[in-house]
Amino acid sequence: MIATTQPARKEKQTDMELSGEFLANIANQYGTPLYVYHAEKIKEQFKRLTSAFEGADATFFYACKALTNINVLRYIRSIGCNIDCSSSNEVLLALHAGFSPRQILYTSNNISFAELEEVASKGVNINIDSISNLGKFGKKFGATYPVGVRLRPNILAGGNLKISTGHDASKFGIPLESINEIHDVVKETGVVIRGLHIHTGSDIKDVDVFVKGVEILFNLTEQFPQLEFLDLGGGFKVSYKDGDHETDIAELGRRLTESQKAFQQKSGRRLSLWFEPGKFLVSEAGYFISSVNVIKETSSVTFVGLNTGLNHLIRPMFYDAWHTIVNISNPGGATRRYTITGNICETDTFATNREINEIREGDYLVFRNAGAYCFEMSSNYNSRYKPAEVLIEGGNHRMIRRADKFDDLLRNQVL
Repeated sequence: MIATTQPARKEKQTDMELSGEFLANIANQYGTPLYVYHAEKIKEQFKRLTSAFEGADATFFYACKALTNINVLRYIRSIGCNIDCSSSNEVLLALHAGFSPRQILYTSNNISFAELEEVASKGVNINIDSISNLGKFGKKFGATYPVGVRLRPNILAGGNLKISTGHDASKFGIPLESINEIHDVVKETGVVIRGLHIHTGSDIKDVDVFVKGVEILFNLTEQFPQLEFLDLGGGFKVSYKDGDHETDIAELGRRLTESQKAFQQKSGRRLSLWFEPGKFLVSEAGYFISSVNVIKETSSVTFVGLNTGLNHLIRPMFYDAWHTIVNISNPGGATRRYTITGNICETDTFATNREINEIREGDYLVFRNAGAYCFEMSSNYNSRYKPAEVLIEGGNHRMIRRADKFDDLLRNQVL
């Protein structure tokens, strides 16, 4: 249930990057730990994509596994973006947020056929990633429900192996060397293949990876006469710190637009390019605010212990992910080196030997790039409460999820 117990407030802060003073005021009102999302930054990122592909036939589906708060989903629908779902429940959330079935893309991964049937009952776009489920789907629906198929392109790309999904040891997709098995299913069941999908990984800096991917798909199109789209997934890299390289979206749009036009001229076929950006749309829109509980000085390390942990932000421990951390309570203080840790009964280190303005107990620390895979991966580990979420839109801020209370820990337990 979405709680809106706090009234919306009008603020002067409307810049794309929220100021420390503004975030501190938000923390004072709602408490910490706290997730804050800036709607206009999401809109700006979406505009970057649509502008880069202005000359192409391109469609964008927000990969909502990055952040599924229903208010964020409604905002993304309002700016004209479609939605990509990884589970049947995400499909239900998308419908609840007001997306029409044709605006929803479902890309499966090792799911039961029963889930595929449930999703199909909603009439959404479907990509299937296994020969087994493709065969079952074809036997049930025949040519009445055209689908896409997810292929494994055997491309190693992404920020690290944990987020690389297109290589030859990945669980995702149907291997290219099994393409004849897809044709066998088509022949046996009559299922119509309307799209080819690949996703090579996340945090991809090199535009050539996407160009190589689309060329692989172009080379397969002659085998699939009823194609309508080629889906390149997502994985666009965003900047996490000063000097960090990100995907050159303008170059990506230019080169893929050129590839699409060259293919169309050569083949006489017009196939739409589909994309599934998740992190790219919401990562930089998110801020995670925490408070400093304790500072522990040792002979070699100064530990800063926060009122949060890997239960709220697991990415640094899970992926070795970097989040810029800013002391918004003392932005002018002299810089010192700290190891930033959580309050969970595990090793939950957010940053090691990080240079930050002098930190004192009670200060607010802000983690940037906290919009994607942050709250979404949170838990109640150690029986601690999940934090609240706040949305900033048009200068107004409002709570879009209340923080847990004790009753929430017992809600689904049988007493």
